[in-house]
Amino acid sequence: MASIRLPHGTAIPNHIAIILDGNGRWARSRGLPVTKGHEAGAKAINDVLQTARELGVHTLTIWGWSTENWKRPPPEVKKIMALVQYLLKEELSNAHKNQVRFTHLGRKDRLPAPLIKLINKTEEETKNYKKYQLNLAFDYGGRDEITRAVRNIVKDGILESKITEELIGSYLDTSGQKYPNPDLFIRTSGEQRTSGYLPWQMTYTEFFFEEDHLPDMNPEKLKAIILDYSLRRRRFGAKDKIRHFKFKPELTAKFELAWWRLSKIPENQSFTGYTTEHLAEQWGISKSLAKGAARHYVKALIHGKAENWQKANSSLREFYKLIKSEVKLAFEPKIAASLEVNLLQKINGGASAINQAEVEEATRNLLAEVYRISHYQAKKAAHLRSLATVEKNLAERGEGEEHWGKAEEYLALYYQALKDRVA
Repeated sequence: MASIRLPHGTAIPNHIAIILDGNGRWARSRGLPVTKGHEAGAKAINDVLQTARELGVHTLTIWGWSTENWKRPPPEVKKIMALVQYLLKEELSNAHKNQVRFTHLGRKDRLPAPLIKLINKTEEETKNYKKYQLNLAFDYGGRDEITRAVRNIVKDGILESKITEELIGSYLDTSGQKYPNPDLFIRTSGEQRTSGYLPWQMTYTEFFFEEDHLPDMNPEKLKAIILDYSLRRRRFGAKDKIRHFKFKPELTAKFELAWWRLSKIPENQSFTGYTTEHLAEQWGISKSLAKGAARHYVKALIHGKAENWQKANSSLREFYKLIKSEVKLAFEPKIAASLEVNLLQKINGGASAINQAEVEEATRNLLAEVYRISHYQAKKAAHLRSLATVEKNLAERGEGEEHWGKAEEYLALYYQALKDRVA
């Protein structure tokens, strides 16, 4: 398996919890027995485990069997139990090699005796490892976990006055772990629910619902999910620290449209002036700082017109360095510059029509990086800006003055959507 690398500055989740879903649907859609889907899923989760560790994820929790899954057909149950035993034997070898502590979450009393024996053996032999943590939720239910914890608290005679969140946490299946609470929850197969997975531990977990079935999960998809997670601004109930977003959407749109209409002659002093006004309003920065930033941005546009993308990238990097130093956003200027160059390439079609879908995707990627929001959160704003860009393109092609009016309307809606999301 090829090595997967993440950009410098990527925030790596300490704990990822995964629901393994879609093996059956994956198999049935291909005319295969469900058992073949479970085999393909087992291969995929092995790749995901290995990749996650290579990327620096300390704790992984995988849910392989719920307390309700016993309702499945006996042949499928038997196959899954056999697969889990096989995977555990493989994982025990990996655990010794990579210093992974293994912990079972859930009930053991209903599992087959050979599987219980293997789980106990794996837990015992890995109990002193600290480099990585692997939790297998098997015959697990979130309500069942909390019910068992409450029963044990009562059994131990704990006084009501002594019961705290920390005490309850110490009675859960993840007790004593370095990172008991997942930072990121992934569910495959497009299902958008937690199904009672780690309800106590996932209070502030970030969710990602992967459309593809488990057998189609691969290292590249895990990388993309972690990159999306890295963009999110986690507040844990506190106020956001981001400032400078007090702009008026209509005014910002008006300034931007003014220099859009002059964009065919970016060397013109009026263009730089309008750009300065626009940047000062959008970012809430001083006119002097906006003037310096505008010079870099205008240079980038000039280089973009000439398709000199290396110089455009260099100018945009300087632009984003200035912006970052003032607004204290967490983006990487190098990455932001690269993403904006990609966007400029999509819209630099001159008299030819642009591809709205490509512009929207490029815009979404740029907004997600600069404002540290997920791609899902950036979707609405990116769509509105792509519509404005299409109208701009139509106006520049001489399709009618009304397209400039529509572009301004979409720009105002875009800035309102961005402000609603970020401010």
